[in-house]
Amino acid sequence: MSSDVSPETSVDFRALLEAEQADLRAQLAELGFGEAGGLNYDSNFADTSQVTAERGEAEALAGKLRDALGEVEAAITRLEEGTYGSCERCGKPIAPARLEAKPAARRCIACVNQQ
Repeated sequence: MSSDVSPETSVDFRALLEAEQADLRAQLAELGFGEAGGLNYDSNFADTSQVTAERGEAEALAGKLRDALGEVEAAITRLEEGTYGSCERCGKPIAPARLEAKPAARRCIACVNQQ
């Protein structure tokens, strides 16, 4: 499934992936984790336990968002290489409905269920 649009569903997977990529980047930026990396806190701000807890929560969420962004970017690379839509485990095509629901999917449902 090397094309950007699946003939079975007429879904533009590139557009789905790019929209998800933009959304994840926006969420990271909103948390204060832009291109520069980690959060910046005012050094004069009192480092109370609540601030520490909130920082930990923000960093954990940012980690999950970065992981998801990495998956989306890897899917875009697979799309460019012509390997998008093939299961990384068994090599069979991933169902278009699965890709529509989870555009960055690396494995088909059968292989995911075997884990």
